[in-house]
Amino acid sequence: MAKRYWLFKSEPDCFSIDDLKREGTSHWDGVRNYQARNMLRDDIKRGDGVLFYHSGVQPPGVVGLAEVAKSGYPDYTAWDPESEHFDPKASEYNPIWYMVDVRFVRKLPEMLPLPQLKKEPGLENMMVTQRGSRLSVQPVTTDEWKVMQRMIKRLR
Repeated sequence: MAKRYWLFKSEPDCFSIDDLKREGTSHWDGVRNYQARNMLRDDIKRGDGVLFYHSGVQPPGVVGLAEVAKSGYPDYTAWDPESEHFDPKASEYNPIWYMVDVRFVRKLPEMLPLPQLKKEPGLENMMVTQRGSRLSVQPVTTDEWKVMQRMIKRLR
């Protein structure tokens, strides 16, 4: 199967690119949207590329690169009543929610902010640049990934 690419959003006060750098590899848990859950469970595979995106800040933007270290598996934080991601309908026998493991690749020397992404030729249809796009896990096409890589190289 061909390598695929994704954009994962995280609020930096919850989990930042620096947190991932420090941990090296971490599970990407707490996703509670069925469309995103389906991608985590069915589509996102080990070795896929990830654009790490800080949301909930002004401006939001891509701050680093990661890769999927482990394909989708049940998000056990949903079963833990002490977790902020607890879902009383989920259990080990009815997992409902899924997560993947991600591995740090690199932190960008500076953020590629959303307003810049919106102006970049080739990213006009990228999900994150679309008005109302709120999914925390989003597919990125191979062509969009290549445009992003060129933008990253210009940061050096």
